[in-house]
Amino acid sequence: MGVAGVGKTTVGAALARRLGFPFVDADDYHPPDNVAKMAAGIPLDDEDRRPWLDLLNEKLKNGAPMVLACSALKESYRRRLLEGIGDARIVYLHGALDLIAARLAERRHRYMPASLLESQFAALEPPREAIAIDAAADPARCVDAIVSALQLPM
Repeated sequence: MGVAGVGKTTVGAALARRLGFPFVDADDYHPPDNVAKMAAGIPLDDEDRRPWLDLLNEKLKNGAPMVLACSALKESYRRRLLEGIGDARIVYLHGALDLIAARLAERRHRYMPASLLESQFAALEPPREAIAIDAAADPARCVDAIVSALQLPM
């Protein structure tokens, strides 16, 4: 979890490959109205996110291990996302605003404009219990740190 541009997709996909789990990008599950709103530079509100989080929760409930990349910026979003899920770990990718802004300036997301980054930082409620990873590190080092923190036999 983390703000746009922090590396959720890059690190999440690499982690999934390392663990042999499927990778799911929550961005692929936003309804068209949410995509249109973000593409227009309008931040989503809690009501916009509710059906999206419910859909992702159903995917997680299927019981198969997976790595899910999702912004999950607020504690209430994380609770909704993980409701009824017995075994899940949250990885919090974090970084300084200037680092993330520089990354967003170099990429073009299919609907998330860089202008929404400040609203993401404003909405961010860092999780109290998570594997916290500094996104300034190389993605491979991030994956190593996550695997180490998970204490999984590899």
